Amino acid sequence: MNTSTSDDPLVLYGQTFHSRLLLGTARYPSPDVLEAAVRRAQPAMLTASLRRQTAASATNAGERDDNGFWTLLRRLGVPVLPNTAGCHGVQEVIATAQMARELFDTPWVKLELIGDDYTLQPDTLNLVEAASLLIRDGFQVLPYCTDDLVLCQRLVDVGCQAVMPWAAPIGTGKGPINPYALQLLRERLDVPLLVDAGLGLPSHACQVMEWGYDGVLLNTAVALAQDPVAMAGAFADAVQAGRSAHRAGAMAAQDAAQPSTPVLGTPFWHHASP
Repeated sequence: MNTSTSDDPLVLYGQTFHSRLLLGTARYPSPDVLEAAVRRAQPAMLTASLRRQTAASATNAGERDDNGFWTLLRRLGVPVLPNTAGCHGVQEVIATAQMARELFDTPWVKLELIGDDYTLQPDTLNLVEAASLLIRDGFQVLPYCTDDLVLCQRLVDVGCQAVMPWAAPIGTGKGPINPYALQLLRERLDVPLLVDAGLGLPSHACQVMEWGYDGVLLNTAVALAQDPVAMAGAFADAVQAGRSAHRAGAMAAQDAAQPSTPVLGTPFWHHASP
């Protein structure tokens, strides 16, 4: 099983993707392991941290790519989703995104505007402004945000055609810590929703997909697994399983036990006491 579905593609900003799994590129044991994990998972996009990578690229412009990172991305052939990780101000976000657009030749950007360095929680007071400015500048913005309904609605109001709420703080692997908020978002918002951050197990990814989320973005759960390649495959399978279950329509939960085998029409002696 994999996340590729021809009859049920992920559509973001009018573009169709073969997978509902997005994968980060940081913290892998080696480039070879990263490459193998990507080839196993077959993700829709790969995220790349600009603040870490663009400085090295600018320094080595026109020179050999010593760390091989950009060469690896090109060889994999997976669309790159630049992110603004590490930015703490609106203007810093704008400058980083514009640099990314030149470097990657793409209008896509994962908007990260950090408000708290301990939890890496987004700056909810300035995130909407940053998203609005980027969209007006021609970017296709995927904002990383909390599970706050009002915030997510405001992001949609300024033009975000998809929103990426967290399940838990980045890198914690705790899974969905506020199922009510995430399910409420899915009920109330009409745009694609992708869970970004906090998932630690394939079962976490399967669960949010069962709730009707359109995709997930992962990094640490795969990169720091004992076997990242196998874990990448497990998450890919879990994402597809959750999506298939959502489309199939789950049975309604019951308060009392219900027999799985009907007794109507069976002979009387089957029910008689000895």
